[in-house]
Amino acid sequence: MVLSLLLLFLLFFPSLAAPSRIPAIIVFGDSTVDAGNNNYVRTIARANFPPYGRDFPGGRATGRFCNGRLATDFLSESLGLPPTVPAYLDPAYSIKDFATGVCFASAATGLDTATSDVLSVIPLWKEMEYFKEYKKRLTQYVGRKKAMHIIHEAVYIVSVGTNDFIENYYSPTSSRSKQFTVKEYEDFLMGLAARFLTKLHRQGARKISFTGFGPFGCLPSERATNLFGHGECVEKYNKVAIDFNMKLQALIERLCASFPGLKLRFAPTYDLFLHVLHNPSSYGFENAIRGCCGTGRMEMGYFCNEWSHFTCEDPNKFVFWDSVHPSESLNRIFANQTLRTSLAEFL
Repeated sequence: MVLSLLLLFLLFFPSLAAPSRIPAIIVFGDSTVDAGNNNYVRTIARANFPPYGRDFPGGRATGRFCNGRLATDFLSESLGLPPTVPAYLDPAYSIKDFATGVCFASAATGLDTATSDVLSVIPLWKEMEYFKEYKKRLTQYVGRKKAMHIIHEAVYIVSVGTNDFIENYYSPTSSRSKQFTVKEYEDFLMGLAARFLTKLHRQGARKISFTGFGPFGCLPSERATNLFGHGECVEKYNKVAIDFNMKLQALIERLCASFPGLKLRFAPTYDLFLHVLHNPSSYGFENAIRGCCGTGRMEMGYFCNEWSHFTCEDPNKFVFWDSVHPSESLNRIFANQTLRTSLAEFL
């Protein structure tokens, strides 16, 4: 009985568990995990102004597309590492900080380089180049042996792909929809994911968690534009998410079979996200339809600002912070889910 209660306690409060032997957390992807790299890129895809960051330690906007911390920040803390993961391009941090955690992610990027071109953000291949640069700096800082230990034993979080559909394929100006059917584009993205993950493995990564798609047809921004569907979820987008996740899981199995020693795992979010949306009160939420910022229907980035009217008083009651991104409370739930699934064997 006592053991069961202890296990339940650690399940819901993983940050209080004993520190793991994981030396660092290394992050790639898009706005779901960007800790502020876009602050240093010429793009409108930024969040370095109020009310973003209103619940972040110190109440400051860091460039995170959230009212507070991201799922990767909670993961870092739960792994016995610092409570936030610093952005690689932020000059306030040095290699000393990056030795235990670093984020290369860029909001609005995708697996497809054409997606990053839409808002002129950091493409995934450039994130990889930054990682290679980071390895050299790390080696100079701690020595080759310790650097390789950190690289091999670190946990890698990859969260990317949704923008390839929202910003790119389904955009009225997209050329991809003329080149590919939806299924063909999914397969095209799988090829890009395979190449990225192969390169990451060759650079020394061994413990990788790839976040699956959530039901992005249920984002407030997508519901708001679903006029013929009376503001309900866009089911064709949700079907894309399901199909993509199935193909991603198959790809992960193939890569693990091809590279002995690679522990590449799928981090599921779809079912949990959908359950939260259908049962918000079970998770302490009061609103799962719109975001906290402004009307919560269309505002994000520069449209979610300190002059936005109607911004809610308590983001903890909202599933979404803006029209696309999760609130800090939902990010915490996602982090706990990742700890129980794709990262469980690494703890």
